[in-house]
Amino acid sequence: MQTHLAPEFKNTPEGIEAEAILRKCVHCGFCTATCPTYQLLGDELDGPRGRIYLMKQVLEGETPTRKTQLHLDRCLTCRNCETTCPSGVQYGHLVDIGRKIVDEKVPRPAGEKALRWALKEGLPSPLFGPAMKLGQAVRGLLPETLKNKVPAPQDAGIWPTREHARKMLMLAGCVQPSMMPNINSATARVLDAAGIQTVVARNAGCCGAVKFHLNDHEGGKAQMRANIDAWWPYIEAGVEALVMNASGCGVTVKEYGHILRGDPAYAAKAARISELTKDLSELLPELSEKLRGQVTAQAGQVALHPPCTLQHGQQLRGGIEKYLGELGFEIQLASSEAHLCCGSAGTYSVLHPQIAYELRDRKLGHLQAMQPEVIVSANIGCITHLQSGTRTPVKHWVELLDEALLSC
Repeated sequence: MQTHLAPEFKNTPEGIEAEAILRKCVHCGFCTATCPTYQLLGDELDGPRGRIYLMKQVLEGETPTRKTQLHLDRCLTCRNCETTCPSGVQYGHLVDIGRKIVDEKVPRPAGEKALRWALKEGLPSPLFGPAMKLGQAVRGLLPETLKNKVPAPQDAGIWPTREHARKMLMLAGCVQPSMMPNINSATARVLDAAGIQTVVARNAGCCGAVKFHLNDHEGGKAQMRANIDAWWPYIEAGVEALVMNASGCGVTVKEYGHILRGDPAYAAKAARISELTKDLSELLPELSEKLRGQVTAQAGQVALHPPCTLQHGQQLRGGIEKYLGELGFEIQLASSEAHLCCGSAGTYSVLHPQIAYELRDRKLGHLQAMQPEVIVSANIGCITHLQSGTRTPVKHWVELLDEALLSC
């Protein structure tokens, strides 16, 4: 696709990257067939091809409107289109650029601006934990829409204390320790059983995705730099990997090298961090080998929802069902639309609840058709969102594995 950048975007990092991405696009429309919002809304401008057209217009100098902003906002950034695209268009990078440019040119209404500010400043804040505890204490009194965002209190269990020669860093995350603390401790226990010690850097916080995807790129980059500073002493001490048990964080940290490539102080370190980062599922081949004989799978039928950040953002597909299956779990994908987003998508379910709940219910319909005893996923956002629509327990797959170890 030929693009003629407006003077204000020529020779800027954003303009140069956007132009390179747009050149790959042949406007074939394959992506439209796998776009969740196009499936629901049926509007070309609510699919990747239409949004690319809108961003191209803006980059060529046309003035964006609130309508432009709305169509870009409605994108889930699920990146399903990237999996489908035969030309390798990096749509996720392009929409980050496009949204930021449009936000700088189109003022938002005060209420919308306040909500987005509260999300980007509140979720990564140290005050989020106390606020979540308060919400859980009065959960029964909360209106349904708010109760959906406040999971019932969860016991984290015991953190292993054994030391091992093999050590891996783990990002605790900004909301996971308060909302579902057992995911982190279950990860540590499973790795401990495989002879790997889990280390958490005290000063590491939000991966930066919340601010970055809400168009505060500089705020997101500041959080990324702070994490690199917190992790770097452990990298120098020889930790084996940086393991992520939230696929949303994982896809972001794997892109630190790309996002900070122009930062002379952090570019090399960011690239190294990205190189060392692994989703927890990438350890499953080794875990299934080492834990065989230590696991008693008792969960019955398990339905798997692979998050978009795992199967499309990180391009990791098939590992969870394959290796948990080898350990004796009856685990299956939904027979229909397993590739589609559940509607959580970071802060999306707060900003666009109607679309998010339609996608949730559509996803749960396919998952519950299997009559599972438990639904598993690999990202806290998906887990919380799906649980709000069903009485079937929804867990992280590592919790399932942890329970099987404990039952031995």
